[in-house]
Amino acid sequence: MNSQKNVLQGLAVREAMRRQVISLPAGAGVDQAIRYCTKYKVNALLVTGDRGKALGVVSKTDLMGAYYAGLPLETPLQAIMSGPPRFCRAEDSLDAALDVMRTHQVHRLYVEGEKGGKAAGVLAYPDIVGLLYRYCHQCDRSILRSGKKGKDLADHLTVREVMTPGVEAVAENAGLAQVMEVLAAARLAAVLVQDASGLPVGVASKTDLILAYLHGLSQETPARVVMNSPVQDCPQEEVLALAIQQMIFSDIHRLFIYKKDHRDIVGVLSLSDAARFRSGACRACLTSRIKV
Repeated sequence: MNSQKNVLQGLAVREAMRRQVISLPAGAGVDQAIRYCTKYKVNALLVTGDRGKALGVVSKTDLMGAYYAGLPLETPLQAIMSGPPRFCRAEDSLDAALDVMRTHQVHRLYVEGEKGGKAAGVLAYPDIVGLLYRYCHQCDRSILRSGKKGKDLADHLTVREVMTPGVEAVAENAGLAQVMEVLAAARLAAVLVQDASGLPVGVASKTDLILAYLHGLSQETPARVVMNSPVQDCPQEEVLALAIQQMIFSDIHRLFIYKKDHRDIVGVLSLSDAARFRSGACRACLTSRIKV
């Protein structure tokens, strides 16, 4: 039996979770939450009450919603938080944790501490991908250490097989309100920005939007003002493991995927897509993948 299958089977939450839980009290303002999300590079933070008890979660989606609704930056987090937070245990299997995430359509679980109602850690898709990437890197079949040179790529998954096909885009002159509407309707974290000829010129994400909120930019501000460029992309026939490596090294959560050249964007690869395929493991590990 392939040793990689044995290593990947039976992983527990404790092996992937982060032990640093970013949190703020319920009375803290939206402005502080934006600063924490950007400072600690997290997509959500825990909202706590008396003695650190977990009350809810505020995500970048919630913060974007507050911006769209025109709420003051001083609005307390308890007014916009979702709750209660979903918990798991450190000894739970990743299979079980991911099943909870899928069933309840959440992107993270908090890990129960010794005292009830308090969080001792957090588990999110990037944490799972990071763990499985390390296992994949150590595998004898891995192409991550030496790249494609001298490796048989026939058994390795490509980005095309895993990516989410299709892409949402807005014009570079579109206002931020329109960008938020597109993201909310499609339940996306980022949208492609195109110039007048339809060429991709940048990406506008929820992070860009909440920073615009913090800095007092009008919702009529054009997307080109806040977008990031150039577009981080890769070809659809790229080996999945190498695309994941690109995301990890670049500290990004998604890549836009092109077919023929950089102008021909046909899909998106996210860390949640990668988690579904065990961080780029080759077809030899198909039987041991976590299903999400």
